[in-house]
Amino acid sequence: MNDYEKINSEIKQLARHIVKTCGERGIKIATAESCTGGLVCAAVTAVSGSSSVIELGVCSYSNRIKQLVLGVSEGTLQQYSEYSIQCAEEMAKGALDLSGAALAVSTTGVAGPTGGTDEHPVGEVCIAVRSKERVHSKRYVFEVKSGSDYDERDYIRAQAVRKALMLLELMIMTE
Repeated sequence: MNDYEKINSEIKQLARHIVKTCGERGIKIATAESCTGGLVCAAVTAVSGSSSVIELGVCSYSNRIKQLVLGVSEGTLQQYSEYSIQCAEEMAKGALDLSGAALAVSTTGVAGPTGGTDEHPVGEVCIAVRSKERVHSKRYVFEVKSGSDYDERDYIRAQAVRKALMLLELMIMTE
């Protein structure tokens, strides 16, 4: 099993655990995704029973949608950029507000292989998980790697989904 297959296996395990735990505890979740393009939501909804857990999934790839739908401020985008922790936190808040869920997770970053800069390199992803009372956010710069059955973009996005689910799972276990 290569690294990409291992990450995808972990994603499935995390998603199953999240659906099981949230289902047992009556916890609803929402997602707001940019660079992962709905893959976090897709991982959760791939699990049977997810309909009792997932409340909303927003793919907010453009800054216009980040602002109009999720309420990310123009000031945040101008001062920090769409690839920032601040943007990820506002995206998660927007998903929480829209859905009424207990928890929301967001992702934003540069999945590549193009679009990176010195300030925001390819592989940079910011992830936020938010409840009504608290937020946990983190910036990652993921390894850029490709293989015979996956490209650099696939690998970065898979790493981001895994970390987003790990942070979501951590928040669930400490709620």
